This record gives sequence, structure tokens and C-alpha cells, in this order.
Amino acid sequence: MSKLSRRKLITTGIAATAGASGLVVAAKLARRYGLVPPDSGGIYGPGETLTYAAQRVLTRHSLAREFSRSQISAKPFANEVAPMGDEFERHKQSAFTDWRLSVDGLVARPSSFSLAELKSFPRRRHITMIQCEEGWSYIAEWTGVPLSHVLERVGALPQVRYVIYRSFQPDWWESIDMADALHPQTLLTHEMNGGELPVGFGGPLRLRVTRQLGYKSLKYVTQLTLTDNIKQFGKGLGSAEPEGGYAWYAGA
Repeated sequence: MSKLSRRKLITTGIAATAGASGLVVAAKLARRYGLVPPDSGGIYGPGETLTYAAQRVLTRHSLAREFSRSQISAKPFANEVAPMGDEFERHKQSAFTDWRLSVDGLVARPSSFSLAELKSFPRRRHITMIQCEEGWSYIAEWTGVPLSHVLERVGALPQVRYVIYRSFQPDWWESIDMADALHPQTLLTHEMNGGELPVGFGGPLRLRVTRQLGYKSLKYVTQLTLTDNIKQFGKGLGSAEPEGGYAWYAGA
């Protein structure tokens, strides 16, 4: 069966079963094709699965809308962040010269990159909107290295299904599937609006996931772990957010 006809079959099947037989049947079809999010259990599981499966089939390669410079928000909003502690302050005072991004898991070459090394890699920029589940949004220019480039440098193994990314704040962690990890707009950002990424907005390093809500664009990123089994991390829901009641897949 061709990719096109397979895609049409999945799309038609999911849509038809969602309308005719309900979410549970649609979720079973999504499971058949491996389009199931880590937080698919519980009362909202079928709905989460349907949302994730439909978007992966229909919008896997779609781009988030990009804006002009004239549309950049004059006063972008930064969530309040709890004090980061003495170690972070030392990093800040030294202009983050000792900041490291470690990459491990299912990779051929486990690595650790300084901020200077990341800045020397090929860079991409886009002007996109970041939207929060709390209702606010703003448009900014983000510049950084495509996550796909970093994954290529460390030799991501073929069986990788998810990239877990952790913040300097130990309780903050997220994950995305490979569709978003390899997406051209997914960046490890180190600049915002033409200058260094401010600490209030996640500096020195933030993973910008353009096609999902703001909490997927984790601040203060220090570690990437590549895996084929997300269930072995945390409570097995894919990130810290579902453990607190939010969805793992937060497609905007």
C-alpha cells in the first residue's frame, strides 16, 4: 500500500469511527497504527488519542505560521519564575560560559555541548507566536540551532521515538515525538528578537516547539535523552505536565 493511500485510509477511518462509533473506537484505530500519546489512559484518554492521531496524520509536515518583523510584540509576556538558586546565578554572572547541554540515551555518540559550540552550529530563525494555555500570547523572533542538527551530530539511532528534554530546574521536563523533534521550526534557541535570549524567557537555552502550546517550549534546557520507551520516565505520561493535569500533546 502506498504512503498516500495508507494515509487516506487512516484519516478516513479515524474520522468515520469518531463520528459513527465514538472516541473509543477511533482510539482503537489510532492504536493500531501506533498513533497513541503516552497519556492515553484515563477518562480523557480516547480524546487525547484522537487529537494526537488526527494531527499527526493530517499535519505532520505543516509549518507554524510565521510573521513579519512589524508584528513582533512590543511587550512580550514572561511567566514569573521562582528563584533559580546560587548555581544558576553563578552561571549568569559568567555569561553562561560553563553552561552545558548533554545528550544521551539512544545515540551513537553521547555528547556535551557548550553554549558557544551550539552558537557555532548552523542557525535558523523564525518569527512565530507562542501561546499559553492560560490565555496569553506574543510574537517574537527566535534564533537557534535546529534540534534535528544536534540529533544528527550525536547519531540518533533508528529506533528513537521520543526526545526527552530537561530543565535546569530539576522538576521541569518535557518530551516530544520525532515528528516535532525533526521539524524544521523546532529550535534550541539562544537568541530572541536579535539579542541574547533573556533569562526571563528561558535563557540561555530554550527548546522552541512552534506547533504546540507554550509549556512544551521548555526553559533553561540542560539535557536531552533519546529513547524508544517513554514509559520508563517519571510516571510514564511523557512529561511533568500530564502528571499535573495537562495534556502531553498540546498542539495549538
